[in-house]
Amino acid sequence: MPKSKVRKKGDPAAPRTLSSTSVSATKALAPSPTWYPVVMAAILVIGLAYLVAYYLASDKLAFMQHLGAWNFAVGFGILVVGLVMAVRWR
Repeated sequence: MPKSKVRKKGDPAAPRTLSSTSVSATKALAPSPTWYPVVMAAILVIGLAYLVAYYLASDKLAFMQHLGAWNFAVGFGILVVGLVMAVRWR
């Protein structure tokens, strides 16, 4: 049976250098600013409020009458922006 090669251990006193991938990963995991969750929550509430307003008062608001079923796209689009922000929140 052949014997595997023994790896030489590096000098423990030698300084280690960081690779470029570990530096970019550390930078990517930086915490979000304090205003980020406030804006995220506001966008989610605005999207929900838009959909509720469409259901309750679409016949009274002229711009919602003109959009018709596209109001769903507007409301869910705003919600998707808020959800994307929620996924990126650290």
